[in-house]
Amino acid sequence: MTPRELLGTAEVPGGEPLRLFRRGGDFMIVLERNELMNSRMSGSEEALAVMTIERLASRAPHLLIGGYGMGFTLRAALAALGRDARVTVAELVPEIIAWARGPMAQLTAGGLDDARVTVRMGDVADAIGAGTYDAILLDVDNGPDGLVRAENNRLYSNRGLAAARVALAPGGILAVWSAGKDAAFTRRLRDAGFDVDEVSVRARSNGKGAMHTIWFARKR
Repeated sequence: MTPRELLGTAEVPGGEPLRLFRRGGDFMIVLERNELMNSRMSGSEEALAVMTIERLASRAPHLLIGGYGMGFTLRAALAALGRDARVTVAELVPEIIAWARGPMAQLTAGGLDDARVTVRMGDVADAIGAGTYDAILLDVDNGPDGLVRAENNRLYSNRGLAAARVALAPGGILAVWSAGKDAAFTRRLRDAGFDVDEVSVRARSNGKGAMHTIWFARKR
């Protein structure tokens, strides 16, 4: 088996370090023993963007993507959006963007330099509080809990969901990616004033791999 090569380490404010590995042509971002991202599994991250955009009425929406990751959600969004759309990417960890422009530049495919894209360095919670969006797409943890750092729990709390609802335009969508189901979070979304569509999608773009969950919560 080809060994993993450590390419870099990134400090997460209030959390454990992230590590970027390469094995052959594949990349992995790892938190302790948890593999958060793998370049071979992009299907559900792409679905997060495509299925959100399909649900929007706006022809030129403004999307907020929380967590750049490996850029799969951004790339899929740009491919599905028109020229007048806008995408703000909120990324807390500077090294994630540096890796995207460095060893993973092929995966980035120029998306960060697209004229429709604005990269906002900092906490996505601050970006939510600072703007109005047609959709907010969250993929900053492995589900609706603060895995990467405890402070992320506020995104999925009653207060965090209320803040997201305020930041959304009428009929806007909060889309949350998760590695698995969470019935309590579904109830919390409904209680916060959203109509919820919970969808199961495959991890890989070829329709294979583990089942992941995406909540599409439309503002009432």
